[in-house]
Amino acid sequence: MAEIITMPRLSDTMTEGVVAQWLKKVGDKISEGDILAEIETDKATMEFESFNEGTLLYIGLKDGESAPVDSLLAIIGEEGEDIDGIIKDFKITPSSEDSKPAKEETPKAAAPIQVQETAASPTAATQSTAVQQPVVNTGKVIASPLAKKIAAEKGINLAHVAGTGENGRVVKQDIENYVPVSAAAPASPVMALGEESFEETTNSQMRKTIARRLGESKFTAPHYYLMLEINMDSAIASRKVINEIPDTKVSFNDMVVKASAMALKKHPQVNSQWFDDRTRVNHHVNIGVAVAVEDGLLVPVIPFTDQKSLTQIGAEVKDKAIKAKTKKLTPAEMEGSTFTVSNLGMFGISEFTSIINQPNSAILSVGAIVQKPVVRNGEIVVGNTMKVTLACDHRTVDGATGAAFLQTLKQYIENPVTMLA
Repeated sequence: MAEIITMPRLSDTMTEGVVAQWLKKVGDKISEGDILAEIETDKATMEFESFNEGTLLYIGLKDGESAPVDSLLAIIGEEGEDIDGIIKDFKITPSSEDSKPAKEETPKAAAPIQVQETAASPTAATQSTAVQQPVVNTGKVIASPLAKKIAAEKGINLAHVAGTGENGRVVKQDIENYVPVSAAAPASPVMALGEESFEETTNSQMRKTIARRLGESKFTAPHYYLMLEINMDSAIASRKVINEIPDTKVSFNDMVVKASAMALKKHPQVNSQWFDDRTRVNHHVNIGVAVAVEDGLLVPVIPFTDQKSLTQIGAEVKDKAIKAKTKKLTPAEMEGSTFTVSNLGMFGISEFTSIINQPNSAILSVGAIVQKPVVRNGEIVVGNTMKVTLACDHRTVDGATGAAFLQTLKQYIENPVTMLA
């Protein structure tokens, strides 16, 4: 009997998914546990495995196409089984007010493919070549893994291919239908002085989620900010000694994360979370480390941070940052944070404020280490300082509590040896 496979909900905030790449094709034999496709959610690109056995009879979405959760993704059954009636009668099970039947979405998803098929015909290809202008993408090109593979095999520069997938993503059909533009093609006309121009892109699922969550946090949690300047001379010296140990690499951010974890153990109220009917004070410390990615910001979590060494923290942060940038970070690796650290020091930002990652009560913003004149023992000398800003939710963290936390954090960072005791 045929089994319907629908677009899975791979995260709690996912409402729509994109098929990044099919790993199976119609007619393939499927065993339980086989990876059918890679699905791009609002947080990551994840492998989607089959829980059924049989033959893949139907694929409802092609590479690069998107559809709401619970839309028809594929059908697995016995070879030769008639599935026309299943496809015709399938509807999305209503899960929210804006849920719609899958058949209403199909024309929208299929429209770009119809255009591409037309362009692939000899007559249409000839016509499009005559008017086609060269495409040069100066930014980072977004392409499906399959499109990258085919482009490499054909020697096609992805920067010259116009993507028809979501957010301009280059998909398989774009590579197959690509027609090289002659070098003698006329250059684009120069924009006249004073002419208005703009560019629009569709917001990705990740960007929509970030906008919604940050908006909710900023306008529901009463933020206030505490800033402190930290002497980094001892931290610089200590880091140099630590990194002289073979196979050891510790960053200043790792030191801040470790110091934050230890300070939270002494000031658990900062490690709290606000809910409408209760306040939770966490006795475990799970620090989220903000990582900038192409579509926005992800916050992988280091569980039980206070129980880990500097080198363990450094290795885990590096590993999860790589996963975040390659969209391999799982939703489980981004859940359960009790506090967040955001560092823009590597971009030369000396100080800034962040929006709290709710339901947490605080987030620490870390600036760059700056060399400047400082007064010590009544004399002006050259010193290295770093500014940190703590954003607090006034519903759970009072000013004196936040200030005491920063003082403890300062003591740990200015005397790194105390973190090893």
